[in-house]
Amino acid sequence: MTNTAENTTGDATADARVMTVVVTGASGRTGSRVARAAEAAGLTVRAASRTTGFDWWDTSTWADTLRGADAAYLAHPMDVGAPGAAEVIGALAGEAVGLGVRRLVLLSARGEDQALPTEEALHASGAAWTVVRAAWFAQNFSEGPLVAELRERGELVFPAGEVREPFLDVRDIADVVVAALTAGDRYVGRTLALSGPRLLTFGEAVAEIAAATGRPLGYRAVSTRDYGAALTGFGVPAAEVEALTGIFDTLLDGRNAHLCDGVRQVLGRAPRDFADFVREETVAGTWTA
Repeated sequence: MTNTAENTTGDATADARVMTVVVTGASGRTGSRVARAAEAAGLTVRAASRTTGFDWWDTSTWADTLRGADAAYLAHPMDVGAPGAAEVIGALAGEAVGLGVRRLVLLSARGEDQALPTEEALHASGAAWTVVRAAWFAQNFSEGPLVAELRERGELVFPAGEVREPFLDVRDIADVVVAALTAGDRYVGRTLALSGPRLLTFGEAVAEIAAATGRPLGYRAVSTRDYGAALTGFGVPAAEVEALTGIFDTLLDGRNAHLCDGVRQVLGRAPRDFADFVREETVAGTWTA
């Protein structure tokens, strides 16, 4: 990727107004934002979820969702590096291409070795692909299992130690995905690495939330083994615990403690700062007990 911001206006934008894009996980953290950003850009969004008849684990539901679409955003429902992710993404991508939906954008994870087979399965499908490798989401602190710990117990327990992470606002992921879809062939065959604008430890991130909310919130680092044991105690299946702890061992070993400029390259602006995310979620009462 170059260091020059790339303009996505022009004929591609005009074409986007008649583009139909399938959005998997359209009610989830990234998919919901991709759907909103796509609609704002004039695309027709076709949500792919169980409520609309789509099931990742039932291949007979795929064709009706994909048929007649121009593009699709693929976000695996568990993790892009989870066991079986490469097989299901490869199969879905192959079916999409067979139905004429060649333009595919895959959400992947920056620095996650386990995600590479899934990316390779997409490459091999014959699609006009783009891979978006994202840093850890800022919204993991406001949506999903981690927010309950902060809201109800006032403490986040997690196996991240003092590693620094450039937390990324998922709205920036959505904007990049839509830019990639509406820029013609500019991002076809490319992998875009995205991060937020500064590095924070998980403890520093929780401290920023505590300062904004006025609550005495804390962070306690534990080993991956202890975290896995806690997940098992909560009833998480053993295979899922093994996959998650393996991914955390990879992602949280310091390899991602650096910034990348994919957001600026694609959108021509800086990524949203974690402090802005915290301010908005504080006003919304996200961490109010």
